[in-house]
Amino acid sequence: MAEVLLFHHALGLTPGCLAFADDLRAAGHVVLAPDLYDGKTFTEIPDGVAYAEEIGFDTVIARGEQAADVLPTGIVYAGFSLGVLPAQKLAQTRAGARGALLFHSAIPLSEFGGTWPRGVPLQIHMMEADPFAVEGGDLEAARELVSTVDGAQLFLYPGDGHLFADPGVPGYDADAAALLEQRVVGFLGKLG
Repeated sequence: MAEVLLFHHALGLTPGCLAFADDLRAAGHVVLAPDLYDGKTFTEIPDGVAYAEEIGFDTVIARGEQAADVLPTGIVYAGFSLGVLPAQKLAQTRAGARGALLFHSAIPLSEFGGTWPRGVPLQIHMMEADPFAVEGGDLEAARELVSTVDGAQLFLYPGDGHLFADPGVPGYDADAAALLEQRVVGFLGKLG
């Protein structure tokens, strides 16, 4: 059993994010999914990103850190797209991380100090033609992480959907989402 701190994407803590958390719980893991948006949710990615910009990306990260502050070390940090910001920062900078799962996004290693902690496993999941990942530099950042972090894995799925693992979002891909979940459950199983 692993304990996972799962951060939502720019649309907020949607039913799809909560369903993913429930699926991991059903696989025997403890999953905490804090709301970084104070209950706000959005149906369009640009609206959610605009809200994140309004409150500030530093605020999103700080809220993620506050959620972690009340938890013991030794947990897995996971994030969907925008949620990768606090997940990756915590995995890189908070002592005792057991692992990191980055969905739909990745941040350059230099953003949070330039190093990855030794022995902290990492999985990254993206669609190979996702314009947010390709044009936004996330795919490049993911490749940098995989080339730098010992044993890190990058899984690229066919297609161009950004939030492809959330069933309530346009671009959802049931087959890719099922494979992502299978790989994540396997990753967590090795940690438990």
